[in-house]
Amino acid sequence: MKKKKTILIVISILLAIILSFFGGKAFSKYLAEVKGTGTAEIANWVFKVNGKEDMVQNVNLLSTYNNETLINNKVAPGTSGSFNIIVDATGSEVGVEYVVQFLNESEKPQNLIFIYEDEEYTTIQDLEKDLTGTINANDEDKTRTITINWEWQYETGENENEISQNDQIDTNNAKQLENYTFDINVKGVQVMPQ
Repeated sequence: MKKKKTILIVISILLAIILSFFGGKAFSKYLAEVKGTGTAEIANWVFKVNGKEDMVQNVNLLSTYNNETLINNKVAPGTSGSFNIIVDATGSEVGVEYVVQFLNESEKPQNLIFIYEDEEYTTIQDLEKDLTGTINANDEDKTRTITINWEWQYETGENENEISQNDQIDTNNAKQLENYTFDINVKGVQVMPQ
């Protein structure tokens, strides 16, 4: 019986130790839970070209001509003009990188040139390579006006031979071409915040 009593005492002591270990652990932790909510305002995105949000626009050179150079309401050697592409990110709270592209070009007179920032371009594809830029989020003025001049010189060339050859090209263009057209596409992409 003494043996049973000893075993019961040992078991009781072990049980007391185990209970105090678990019980003490359970009552000795401090727990706290704080709840909150996450909110973020979305930055505004505004991107317009010539006052419109659709990106593709058509330019008719007849509506951009210098009135003094137009011949019978037609573009011909000796005529010139200009048109503007106005990129506007006013109201946008992020920076904008813009790229101007020309699409669907058809029937360009060979000697018609474009002039942008005092540089001449013989093709519209060469011109579009220089028509990119950035409007920063912090810029006060968030508009960019891109002025493109065009000119079909009356005589093209450095000497009599070149002028004669280009006169023949102009004459052939006048016989074969009816309507020089192209579309303007301006893409705006958000600038990666720094």
